[in-house]
Amino acid sequence: MALSPSRGYVASSTLQDLDDSSLPIFNVERVQLQFSISSDFVAAQVANNVLVLALSTGRILRIDLDSPADIDDIDLPKKSSETGLIRRMFLDPSASHLIITTTFGENYYLHTQSKQPKPLSRLKGVTIESIGWNPSLPTASTREILVGASDGNIYETYIEQSNEFYRREEKYLKSVYKISDGSVTGLWVSILDSRPDVRRILVASPNRLLHFAGRIGRHGQEGSGSIFTKLFETEAPTVQEGTDNVSSAPSALEISPDPPNTSLGEEGLEDGTFAWLTGPGIMYGGLQSSTDVSNLGIRTFNNIKAFDRLKIPASENASGRKRPTKDPIQGIALTQWHILAFVEGRIVAINRLDDRIVYDQLVLDPSQNAIGLFADQKKNTFWLFTKQEIFEIVVNDEERDVWKIMLKDQKYDAALRYARGATQKDAVATASGDFLAGKGQFLEAAAVYGKSSKPFEQVALLFIDEDEQDALRKYLMTKLATFKRNFIMQRVMIASWLTEIFMTKFNNLDDTITTKAELVAQTNTAETKDELANVRSEFQDFITRYKGDLDSKTTYEIISSHGREQELLSYATAINDYNFILSYWVQRERWSEALDVLKKQTDPSIYYKYSSVLMIHAPTELVDILMRHPDLNPRNLIPALLNYTKDNAGPLSQNQAARYLVFCINQLRSTDAAIHNTLISIYASHPAPSEAALLGYLSAQSSHPPPSYDADFALRLCIQHSRVQSCVHIYSLMGQYASAVSLALKHNEIDLASLVADRPADSNPALRKKLWLAVAKKVISQQGTGSIKTAINFLKRCDLLRIEDLIPFFPDFVVIDDFKDEICAALESYSRHIDTLKTEMDESAATAESIKDDIKRLDRRYAIVEPGEGCRVCGLPLLSRQFFVFPSCQHGFHSDCLGRKVVDGSGLTTRGRIRELQASIGRGGSGARREREVRELDALVGKECVLCNDFAIRLIEEPFISDMDNKDEWAV
Repeated sequence: MALSPSRGYVASSTLQDLDDSSLPIFNVERVQLQFSISSDFVAAQVANNVLVLALSTGRILRIDLDSPADIDDIDLPKKSSETGLIRRMFLDPSASHLIITTTFGENYYLHTQSKQPKPLSRLKGVTIESIGWNPSLPTASTREILVGASDGNIYETYIEQSNEFYRREEKYLKSVYKISDGSVTGLWVSILDSRPDVRRILVASPNRLLHFAGRIGRHGQEGSGSIFTKLFETEAPTVQEGTDNVSSAPSALEISPDPPNTSLGEEGLEDGTFAWLTGPGIMYGGLQSSTDVSNLGIRTFNNIKAFDRLKIPASENASGRKRPTKDPIQGIALTQWHILAFVEGRIVAINRLDDRIVYDQLVLDPSQNAIGLFADQKKNTFWLFTKQEIFEIVVNDEERDVWKIMLKDQKYDAALRYARGATQKDAVATASGDFLAGKGQFLEAAAVYGKSSKPFEQVALLFIDEDEQDALRKYLMTKLATFKRNFIMQRVMIASWLTEIFMTKFNNLDDTITTKAELVAQTNTAETKDELANVRSEFQDFITRYKGDLDSKTTYEIISSHGREQELLSYATAINDYNFILSYWVQRERWSEALDVLKKQTDPSIYYKYSSVLMIHAPTELVDILMRHPDLNPRNLIPALLNYTKDNAGPLSQNQAARYLVFCINQLRSTDAAIHNTLISIYASHPAPSEAALLGYLSAQSSHPPPSYDADFALRLCIQHSRVQSCVHIYSLMGQYASAVSLALKHNEIDLASLVADRPADSNPALRKKLWLAVAKKVISQQGTGSIKTAINFLKRCDLLRIEDLIPFFPDFVVIDDFKDEICAALESYSRHIDTLKTEMDESAATAESIKDDIKRLDRRYAIVEPGEGCRVCGLPLLSRQFFVFPSCQHGFHSDCLGRKVVDGSGLTTRGRIRELQASIGRGGSGARREREVRELDALVGKECVLCNDFAIRLIEEPFISDMDNKDEWAV
C-alpha cells in the first residue's frame, strides 16, 4: 500500500539522505599471493577460511588463510598423464573433506589431516557434478553424502579415511535416484527442525529444481547401508520447472551462507535462501521451515522469485558501444542479502529484496577466463578465481539499505529492526504510524507515533478528531516515556492531561455499566467491568511510575472534580501523602479506614496530628496502635488523652487514656513527670468515689523513690477532688505527718490517722507521740462519756501515751471511776520505775567509788626494766631509745617498732590517723598543738599490747612462715 507524503511517507530520494555510509557495499580486490605459481589454476575451492587450489600439473595447494605462510603442497598418487587434469574439486563447509575429480573419471578423497589423496575406486568413472554434504559435519568421516553425476544419477556413499592398503575409502556406494533431464548440477541436504530422522533435499538440473522432504532409513551401525533410499522411494518430489534453457548455459544451486549472528533474515527464515542458476536467469527464494513436511516443497516454491538475465545491462565493446548479444550468467554466489553474479567478466550484485542491481564492476578482460565464483559458507567471504589470479569480493555493511526496502514494502517491523540510529528509526516509525492510522488501527498507530518525531500537535489532534481517546492515552503514555527528565514542563503537562483522560475514561465506563444495568435486566456487564479493572490497573501503574511528573495540587483538583474517590486515594498512596488520606477518611468519619492507614505509618507526627479526633471516636483501636509504636513520644499525645478524658464518664477500668499511660509507665519505663501527672489527673478527676486506682499508682511509686510525679501538683489535685486517702498518702511521702494526720482526722479517718501516726516510728518518738496525742484527742472527743474505756483501749495501740497525757483531753464531768484501773496501773508503773531508778543510782555510786580506787592504784603502778632487756619486736636493747612498757604483761617495745606493728594490724581509719600524726610531728613545731598530737599518737600506739590483746588474736590468720623466713629452717 502506497502512502502519501502528506501523511509521513519518506520518499526514496529522502531515504538516501538518511544513509551516511560512504563506502560501497561491495568491492573487488585482487589477492596478492606470497608465492609464485609456475602453472595455471584449473580448479579451486574455499571453505572455513581454507583455500584449495588445483594446478594444471596435478599439484594441489591447501592454504589456511589464518596462517597463509603454511602451505600444504599435495600431489595426486598418479601422474596427470594417467589421471587427466583435475576437472573440479568439492570441499565441505567445514573444510574437513575434499573430493577431487579428473577429466579421465578418476576421483580422489583427501582428509584435512592428510596429505595423501586416496582413490575412490567405487566412484571410478563417475563424472561428479555436485555433492550434497551431510549436515552433521564436521566429523572424522563424511558420513552419508549424496553425489550428483553428469548422467543424472544420484549416488549415496560413506567415505572414511583408512590407512589399510586393501581397504576402500568408500564403505558403500548406491544409486538412490536418477533425473531424466541431464546432469545433477546441484545438491543440498539439511536436517529439519533438529529432527535427526527428517531430511530436506534440493536437486538441481539445468531445467528443473526438485524438492524432497521426508524420513530417512536407519541401520544398526553407522555406515553399514544407505539411509536415503527410503526417502527417495517413498517421497514424491515437488518440482519447479525452469524456462527453456540453453543446453550450454551453466546451471548451479547455491545456498546462502550461515548468518554472522543469530538474527534472522527479512522473512524470518531459519534455513536461509537458495538460488538456482539457469540459462534465462536466476530463480531464488526462502527455504521455508515447518514441522509439517508434507507440503513444505509447495510452500517453498510458491514464494520463488525470478531474476531475468536481460535485467543485467549489456557489456560495452572496445569502441564503447553495447554488445548486441548477452552471454549467460557463468556463476553465482549468495550473500546474506544479495546475489553475486559473474557475467561477461563482470561482478554484478543484485539485491534479493527488490531485484535492484547495486553493484556492477568489470573485473576480467575479454581474453581472461574464470574458473568460478565461490562462497565460504562459514566465514561469509566470496572469491573469484581465474587461471592466474584470485579476487576477493569484499562485503561492507551489507544491511545498510535493508530498512529502506522494508519500508517501501510496508514491512515496518522488519524495517525498524534493521534501521540504525535515531533518524532512520524515526522515519520508519512515522511511516508505520501513518499507515496504521490510515487503516483505522489507531491503538497500534499510537504506540508507533509515540516513538517518532511527528509533531505532537498533529498526532494529538488526529486522535481527538477521530474521537480515539484510548489511542490518545496510549500515545501520551508512550510520548511521556520518551521525554528526558530535564523536559520538566512537557512531562508535567502530558502527565496532567493523562490524568484527565483517565478520569474521563473511568466515568464513561461507570456510566456504561450503570446504563446497561438499568435498561436491560440481567444484563451481563462483565466485559465492561473487566475493562474498568484493566484501566484502573493501568492508571495505578501510571501514577506509580510518573508520580514525580504530577503536580500534586493540580492532580488532586482534577481527580476531585470527577468525583473519583478510589483514584484519589490511589494517587495519595502513590505519593505517600498519608496526611491527605487520613484527613479524607476523618472528614467522612470512616474511622476504621483511617485506622487502617494510620497503623502503617512510621512518621510520629502523623500520630500526633490525628490522635485527638481518633481518640474520641475510636479510643480502644487507637490505643492498640499506639502501644505497638514505642518510638512515639507520649508527652505529645497528652492533649488528645485529656480531651478524651474530659468527655468520658465510663468506668475507670475502661478508660483508654489511663490504659495507655499505665502502659507507658509500666512497660516503657517512662519517668517523664508530665506522663505521671497526667495519669494522676485522670485518676483524681474521675467521678468514681473509689480511690483504689490512684492509691495503687501512688503506692507503686513510693516503692521506687523518688517518685516521678510532681508531689505538689498531685496534692493540689487530690485536695481539689476530695481524694482524702491519696492526700494523706502524699503528705506522708512528703514527710508532713502532722498535716496528714490532721487531714485524716478532719475527715474522721481515725484508722488512717493511726497508720500515719505510727510511721515516724523510732526515728522521731517525740513527733510520733505528738501525732498520737492528736489522734487521742479526736478519739476521746468522739467517744464522749459513754465509751471512755473503749477510747482508752484504742489508744493502747501506742506505747508512748500515758494516762496523764490523756487526762487533759477528757471532759470535766467525766467520772474517775471510768478509768480508775488505768490510773492505778499508771501509779504502780511509776512506783516500779522509781524503784528501778533508785537501784540504778546505787549501782552508779558503787561504780564511782570503784573507779576512784582504781585511779588511786594507777598512781602507784610501775614496771621494772632490766638493763639487758630487749625490744619484743626488733630484739635490740629497750633502753637504747624511746620505749613503751605494759605493766600488766611486762612486755616492752621501742616506740617506733610498736608503731609499725600497730599500723600493720589496724584498720584503715586508725592506720591513716597514725601516719597523719607521725607526719605532722615529724615536721617539727612546738606548743600545745604538738603536745596534743603527741598524746593522741601515744594513746593510739600504746592502747594495748600487740602480743597479748585483740591484736595478737587477729594474728592467728597469718601463717607461721612468712615470705621473709628461711623455709629450710623448718625442715624436719
